[in-house]
Amino acid sequence: MFKSRKPGQDDAWEGTVTDKSRGMLDGSNMYHFVELRLSDGESTKVRIGRQLWKSLAVGDHLIKRPGDDPVKAQP
Repeated sequence: MFKSRKPGQDDAWEGTVTDKSRGMLDGSNMYHFVELRLSDGESTKVRIGRQLWKSLAVGDHLIKRPGDDPVKAQP
């Protein structure tokens, strides 16, 4: 099995996209991931939806608030 990396509903974080990737981890579904440098300096890999993944580029800022899905921060 693999780790889902999908953010929980109560999670809260913000960070800068350092890499984008996608893959068919289970052989039938495409999963979209971003590598983030969080505001505290830590790095993490997070699973996000396809539409958000397509709108992001390396260097964009992503915010996840409790109870909401991750969103691209406005410049």
